[in-house]
Amino acid sequence: MTANASKPIRVWITPPGPNSWKTIFLREELGLNYEIKAFRFDDVKKKPFIDINPNGRVPAIEDPNTDLTLWESGAISQYLIEEYDLDKRLAYTSLKEKNLCNQWLHFQMSGQGPYYGVCSWFQHLHPEKIPSAIERYADQIKRVLSVLESVLVAKPADAQWLVGDKMTYANMAFVPWNFRLSEVLVQSWDEVWEGTPHVRAWHERMIELPSWKRSMEHRARCMDEQGLQWNGAPKGIETFTDYEVKIAAGEDTTAKE
Repeated sequence: MTANASKPIRVWITPPGPNSWKTIFLREELGLNYEIKAFRFDDVKKKPFIDINPNGRVPAIEDPNTDLTLWESGAISQYLIEEYDLDKRLAYTSLKEKNLCNQWLHFQMSGQGPYYGVCSWFQHLHPEKIPSAIERYADQIKRVLSVLESVLVAKPADAQWLVGDKMTYANMAFVPWNFRLSEVLVQSWDEVWEGTPHVRAWHERMIELPSWKRSMEHRARCMDEQGLQWNGAPKGIETFTDYEVKIAAGEDTTAKE
């Protein structure tokens, strides 16, 4: 049984980045009552959001059912599982499996997310191309994928999940960044998975879930409402770096057709 929040949980996001969709994906899979508060990246360091998260990063949540405001995507994932996944459909209660799920969530936050994000920055957003930096972080992405492959390849064919024999929140946490691999590495979908067929199969099982497809429908709607390009910059602004310069200068960044 999943405990559905009687009052909707407010989820603060800026649409482009992957971390917000880690939170939305989990909510959709749990069938929780929630509302999306999507706002512009321009305002991530301003009130009212800075009162929600003084670090000025998304996602963050406000849960009126427990009177809790929480930020950091990993902390939010653990909270949702503990508070709302009563039957532990996406988690375990046994000591070993519970802590292994926590281990993989931390690996996603400390390994996958930062390396993928920095690679994406140097690949697409840094004002000058630095081949050595791009190569270093692309290699780190491949290393993260190889770690996942080494675990999944050792699993029985009918139970290829990171922990135990079912999908957990720990598996789900990796989906949003892996979904962006073609963009991050500037490679075809087949190329990014070379040497990691078990990771590809694992990932592709999850992106076929209705909960993920609904999450991406929400993303597409939010991006369209804000007039954003794939890289998060408004239409009419060439790069995300230009976008940040305009924000710092206080210029109008409303999407230009």
